[in-house]
Amino acid sequence: MTEPGFWRDAGRRLRGNRAATVSAVVLLIIAAAALLGPWLSPYRYDELDWRALASAPTLEHAHWLGTDRLGRDLLVRTLYGTRTSLLIALLASAVSLMIGVTWGTVAGYAGGRLDGAMMRLVDILYSLPYIFFVIILTVVFGRNIVLLFVAIGAVGWLTMARIVRGQTLSLKRREFIEAAVALGVPPRRIITRHIVPNIAGAVVVYTTLLIPQMILFESFLSFLGLGVQEPLASLGSLIAEGATEMESAPWILIVPATLLVLLLTCLNFIGDGLRDALDPGAAA
Repeated sequence: MTEPGFWRDAGRRLRGNRAATVSAVVLLIIAAAALLGPWLSPYRYDELDWRALASAPTLEHAHWLGTDRLGRDLLVRTLYGTRTSLLIALLASAVSLMIGVTWGTVAGYAGGRLDGAMMRLVDILYSLPYIFFVIILTVVFGRNIVLLFVAIGAVGWLTMARIVRGQTLSLKRREFIEAAVALGVPPRRIITRHIVPNIAGAVVVYTTLLIPQMILFESFLSFLGLGVQEPLASLGSLIAEGATEMESAPWILIVPATLLVLLLTCLNFIGDGLRDALDPGAAA
């Protein structure tokens, strides 16, 4: 089984990765600003200022990062959009995590025909484009934030299932798993008490890489008009709005696009740092 010392060493290696550490601090600052900024600002995310329509960024008035074409404060809307995108990504990743880990561990541990049937279904779903499922769910059930969480998460678990299945197939041949089977431990307990804790490292690493994918996917849907709808905002919807005003008011595009790039960069550095920290060869 995974030893506590392994996790302590992994934490030490992660703290020694300067890029991952700085990215984690920047990510915490962004998350705190996204959570608290809209509450502390004198403007609401949907408040209109008819005296400052498409106003450029300046420190001479209260709209530091400018306003959009309806006079809404761009700083507040960007922070609010960041909160929405992060929330969607985290919840969608949690849905993918639950489905993928459950599917992969059951398939890998059961083996045989059940494993073959479960993984063939995964292959079939892989052959269909993700956007196809989301469009169908949106048409059938309508557009709302909860549906978006479920839709994105429900199509993002396939790779997770494959990774977990491969790890499970390797683990179930280990001595401690065979000993548990010989002692008559129920399969459900073997999966929850022995297999899942030992694949946690691979799952954690992939989850940190899955969150940026979910953010990009949500942004893509919102850019197409299938995601977050006005007056709500996400980074994708703000970028879509800014793209239409790129020539006359470029800051409407630059502000949310810059924050999206910074957010994805931080998440990717953290994912790379976790991958290196949890690599058993890194201890050598």
